[in-house]
Amino acid sequence: MLQATDYQAIALTLQLATVTTVILLVLATPLAWWLAFTSSRWRGWVQAIVAMPLVLPPTVLGFYLLLALGPHGFIGASLEALGGRHLAFSFAGIVIGSIIYSLPFAVQPLTEAFRAMGRRPLQVAESLGASRWHALRTIALPLCRGGFVVAATLVFAHTLGEFGVILMIGGSIPGETQVLSVLIYDHTEALNYSAAHTLSLGLIAVAVVVLAIVYGRRPAA
Repeated sequence: MLQATDYQAIALTLQLATVTTVILLVLATPLAWWLAFTSSRWRGWVQAIVAMPLVLPPTVLGFYLLLALGPHGFIGASLEALGGRHLAFSFAGIVIGSIIYSLPFAVQPLTEAFRAMGRRPLQVAESLGASRWHALRTIALPLCRGGFVVAATLVFAHTLGEFGVILMIGGSIPGETQVLSVLIYDHTEALNYSAAHTLSLGLIAVAVVVLAIVYGRRPAA
């Protein structure tokens, strides 16, 4: 039987995943567009930095984010000097961690979608008198809808399952930073295997649905 704290963690996890997905789609779209079409010599370095969360242990990323966002870090200390508070062990802090950790899951599908579309449709639209913004809104976005669906789905699901980064930055504060993955860990440590089992099965079900959506977007060979 799930308790009130379990439902609280479920709601917080859904909130974190939603906020992270929306912010990342906004931030990743121009970055993916640049990566898809730029000829800059810096493209390889930018791609490497974007993909770094795929190979770094989550605890490494979480450790350095904790240092930066904490009271003695550059960001955290600057915020406190301005009369605010540092971002370690806060919801805002785990949002920042989630955005950085899930960045490649948004950028890479969008980059591939933009490359598959190419510049030609926009060039034709502009030659017929369409403005750049109108061409992007009415041609590029619809043609790349599948890339946005895959990016949003992957980011949302990846955020649901985040553990190491969240634990390092946010700890396990009920109602503030205690998300599902951390709560499952807490239940396991407390030998509450029934609750851990129920919550784990829920995440497995979400993972299956996400993978079905992602692979369902791919055309048959």
